[in-house]
Amino acid sequence: MALKTFKPYTKSTRGTVVVDKSSLWKGSPYKPLTKGQNFTGGRNNYGRITSRHIGGGSKHKFRIIDFFRKKKNISATVERIEYDPNRTAYIALISYEDKEKSYIICPQGLKQGDKVISGKNVEIKTGNSLELKDIPPGTLIHNVELIPGNGGKLARSAGSSITLSGYDGDYAILRLSSGETRKVNSNCIATIGVVSNPDQKNIKIGKAGRSRWRGKRPQTRGVAMNPVDHPHGGGEGKTSGGRSPVSPWGQSAKGLKTRRPKRSDKLIITRRKKRK
Repeated sequence: MALKTFKPYTKSTRGTVVVDKSSLWKGSPYKPLTKGQNFTGGRNNYGRITSRHIGGGSKHKFRIIDFFRKKKNISATVERIEYDPNRTAYIALISYEDKEKSYIICPQGLKQGDKVISGKNVEIKTGNSLELKDIPPGTLIHNVELIPGNGGKLARSAGSSITLSGYDGDYAILRLSSGETRKVNSNCIATIGVVSNPDQKNIKIGKAGRSRWRGKRPQTRGVAMNPVDHPHGGGEGKTSGGRSPVSPWGQSAKGLKTRRPKRSDKLIITRRKKRK
């Protein structure tokens, strides 16, 4: 996929950069694998805003993705590659030999007409899904389970992948794109290849309206508020609030650790790299 730029007929088109989707399916999604969505506008069951800056946006259906790849040792053919408004990666509609269809996360390089399969002793080929213990070290994988049979959880966004570094007893050692190295049960399922649409990171929105189409509402800076509304508010002239940056509720924005301890913490070998 290539990037698409526009002639500067307007101020917004001058800076807009999007991914060229001309090679993707142009029709509607496969209807039996879609369902409606409820858009909350960031409000809870009391009608109170619990997630700010959410609302509006284009209406679209949710595509039901098969993160489990439970149909074992049955070959499937890729019918088409589609855009999914609910995720950054593209999705592929596959048709099994028994005529059942499903959507999967599309890996980079997968094309219409290609064959994919899930199960034991399958070929190490892009789009095939198998257990970690059957994959050779050094292979790039995505859609990796954390618990056997629980569905893929890791490396599902555009351009992401995980490197299988090796094995330690009943565990596989994975190196994530964040820099974290962790152990995962070697009976977990993973899919071969890198997730499609790597140019997603190069997109430039170009104008505020495109964010509104995505359901993102404007965000007011704290320093533009009054002291009653935000800790950064008030002051004479353009002041930054006179204190270290915090959230509207006073929580530090300078790297305060908010991650709660989890049972899987013991499986993390090295933590992810800190952002500069």
